[in-house]
Amino acid sequence: MKVVVFVKATPNSEKGVLPSEQLLTDMGKFNEELVKAGIMQAGEGLKPSIAGKRIQFTGGNVSVIDGPFAETKELVAGFWVWKVKSLEEAVQWAKRCPHPMPGEVGVLEIRPVYEFEDFGEVATEEHRERNERLQAAIDAQQKH
Repeated sequence: MKVVVFVKATPNSEKGVLPSEQLLTDMGKFNEELVKAGIMQAGEGLKPSIAGKRIQFTGGNVSVIDGPFAETKELVAGFWVWKVKSLEEAVQWAKRCPHPMPGEVGVLEIRPVYEFEDFGEVATEEHRERNERLQAAIDAQQKH
């Protein structure tokens, strides 16, 4: 099972306050544990929303909205992609995470990723083949 673990933003992360050297060290060690266990597939910190853009689709219209975005509690400051046996295993790993936002309430949100089989009848063999080709191309790009 693949999950995405979101590190939720805080007022400090949205101000661009960088983590301390100690937090970088602690997170580095935690990430090493995740990699050694075969859990971590990817992970990155994100710059504050002032550096971002939102693309909004309304009917047939597409608009671009410049950051910053108002609701900090709804924003993401970083993420991991983990491959785990179960949601409970992801929770156990997340509980071991160093406090991601010292001095503030830190929140991790775990969301399962859809597997191809989850789409049932609407996913045709053509969709499966395209998905496999895309994944192979992604894997090849990551090797270079």
